[in-house]
Amino acid sequence: MESQRNISEFILLGLSDDQNIQIFCFVLFLFCYGVLMVGNLLIFISILCSPLFHQPMYFFLSHLSSIDICYTSSVVPKLIGSLLGGSKTISYGNCMLQVFTMHFFSSIEVFILTAMAFDRYVAICKPLHYMTIMNRTRCNLLVLTAWTGGAVHSFPQLSMAIQLPFCGTNEIDHYFCDIFPLLKVACTDTYVMGVLVVANSGVLVSVTFIVLFVSYVIILFTLRNQSAEGRRKALSTCGSHITVVILFFGPAIFGYLRPPTTFPGDKVVALFYTIIAPMFNPLIYTLRNTEMKNSMRKIWCQTLFLKEV
Repeated sequence: MESQRNISEFILLGLSDDQNIQIFCFVLFLFCYGVLMVGNLLIFISILCSPLFHQPMYFFLSHLSSIDICYTSSVVPKLIGSLLGGSKTISYGNCMLQVFTMHFFSSIEVFILTAMAFDRYVAICKPLHYMTIMNRTRCNLLVLTAWTGGAVHSFPQLSMAIQLPFCGTNEIDHYFCDIFPLLKVACTDTYVMGVLVVANSGVLVSVTFIVLFVSYVIILFTLRNQSAEGRRKALSTCGSHITVVILFFGPAIFGYLRPPTTFPGDKVVALFYTIIAPMFNPLIYTLRNTEMKNSMRKIWCQTLFLKEV
């Protein structure tokens, strides 16, 4: 690969060169990252230390929270550091690592959200067979499938990024390393590779979104035959899932299901699926979920009581 590139690092141009905007973004993203980490850790620990962990929906939610932490931590700390006045450079190796981890954890999140939708579909449409279908073995298999799917999706992305030759500018007009910005600075015709990226990432998010959309349409159609209390409880749970799906998939579809080039609004759109959506996930899943709030209250009150004793 050394013969195909004469650079050892890239310069991430970030969100803006304006000092005031950088200070504002630093405070904002530091706050968002803090909320994201605390919220997802609270959910993960609360589920892990309670009987909720044995329920499929919360089992998947604990995995979603841990993936959100890993996913955002591959991008946000570097962004915050550069906004504070730190180095905007990133080594070639770390750039390739960021490409891999971003696509690896984001695709796992896509599959976990799909597993959660399947869980709600079985719970509402086949309630008498729920415990048989969603047993722990099948839940573990779905999680394993999500991790395998993440690897199958991300390794081709990494392979394409590594094969790119870089012999000119090393400035990337983004705040993290991703395929499309790298294609822009590569010194070769990248049209075919751009189409392959769209075929990989774009098809993944679009097909998954269609599957999720159809599943929730079926769920909502099935709810017509349930009692008012049953509809209210089901809609409360499904409403949280649908909100998370829209927050994550909307920007992701715009980011990858489009012509293989960069657009001025790419960085703003990327903020939604790298920071905003993962930050809101804990709030969305706890504010309207009585079981989750009671479990968190019980565990953390016991912890505080034990400390006082």
